[in-house]
Amino acid sequence: MDYRMPPALERMFNVTQDEQPASTLIAGFSQPGLAGLTAVDYLVEHLDLHQTGYITTDQLPSITPFNEGRPRHHTRLFSRDDLDVTFLVGELFVPVWAADSFAQSVLHWADENKVSEIVLLSGVPVPHGPDDHRTFYIATDDYRTRRLKNETVPPMANGYLDGVNGSIIERGMDSSLAACVFTTPVHGQAPDVEAALRLLDTVSQVYDLTVDTEPLEAFAKAVQQHYADLANRLEQVEQQAKPEDRMYM
Repeated sequence: MDYRMPPALERMFNVTQDEQPASTLIAGFSQPGLAGLTAVDYLVEHLDLHQTGYITTDQLPSITPFNEGRPRHHTRLFSRDDLDVTFLVGELFVPVWAADSFAQSVLHWADENKVSEIVLLSGVPVPHGPDDHRTFYIATDDYRTRRLKNETVPPMANGYLDGVNGSIIERGMDSSLAACVFTTPVHGQAPDVEAALRLLDTVSQVYDLTVDTEPLEAFAKAVQQHYADLANRLEQVEQQAKPEDRMYM
């Protein structure tokens, strides 16, 4: 089933799905440190999810990932019948000039499919000390009331969100969509496994997911070259095309 976007957006992104998504969407994208992408990819693998859709674009330099000779779409949706969460794995780097169109396409699809909650897992490359090796949140009021009552995850003190994260949080502020960014400091462009583990622990706790995180390092090693190639692509993108992540502690 194809969900066509409004004319201004459908020229750039299109969502195709085989099954109705859950009410909650958790996403990780190709961003510095790849912590969110690694965490979501690990959850897909270890929660035994199956692919239920994908997002395509014909307006960006694209990639076609493959594993063991089998190609796959760069941005994919995963679900499971007995789990009220759909996961989005986004391996395509979305430059800052296309980030709002991408976010609006995802939001339009979410509206059409009654997705009421969107969570973004993200790393932020900011100077930090050992005490900052934890997960922080930026979330709308309704999300905090619904999911963060126990206050085990601290808020990020101040700063700015832009790109996909900023667009989705902004929509959440002005609508009934509950939206949250869980973010953690990352070290440079290379895949940051420790940061991914922090995000995994947080989302598992908030959504009561039973996930054995001990094999994460082995999982990261198994896909190390794939993620290293993604990290290299990020480094090669011209500076003005990169999303400027301006979140500060």
